[in-house]
Amino acid sequence: MLQRPTLESLVLKREDGIAMMTVLMLTVILTVIGVAGITSTTLDIKMAGGERVRESSVNAAEACMSSGVQIIQQTLANGAIPATLTAVGANPTITQPLGTAVGQNPLQAEIMGQSDGNADSADPTVASTRNAVLTITNYNVNMDIDRLYARPKSGSALQFASGYSGTGAGASGGGIEILYRIDCYANSTVGGIAQAAGHITGVYSCVSTGESCQRKI
Repeated sequence: MLQRPTLESLVLKREDGIAMMTVLMLTVILTVIGVAGITSTTLDIKMAGGERVRESSVNAAEACMSSGVQIIQQTLANGAIPATLTAVGANPTITQPLGTAVGQNPLQAEIMGQSDGNADSADPTVASTRNAVLTITNYNVNMDIDRLYARPKSGSALQFASGYSGTGAGASGGGIEILYRIDCYANSTVGGIAQAAGHITGVYSCVSTGESCQRKI
């Protein structure tokens, strides 16, 4: 004799709800995985973008260092900052046009040893008296050149018996080695907002005739 199924047994045998729950669980799991993947990709993109900005700012600051060396070499060789560096539209642009003599740029006086201990700085976060500004795509780079001291080159017969001022017969010889510090601060101009992005400093040893400069630090 067949028994009629009870309501309870009919409910227990239905599998429609289990299939729906399985689909919902899989959907939730896939959504979580997708969100995690998107978040990870976004972080990777931001990190890569930050690394590109860092590299480009360092490259801009390094270009500033090279420009600073050229300024020192040309000024020493000519006895004055070349007119091409002070002309309208020059890049880098030499700032602060007046110095220790009428019409003399203070950078020229410092390079030539006629003005030491200048309270100048390329730091954009303080009251800056930078010596020059180099413009590169998306960057304005502040440059400051400081003359540290002069000394006879190794093996040279020149002596400091009468002192050295950077001028006179001793300045024209090749036996004088002059050390300069170059500071470069790269400021990003992306979006029209200037912000510090990179800083490089280096010490260079240059001969008094301007023929060569070698990085020391």
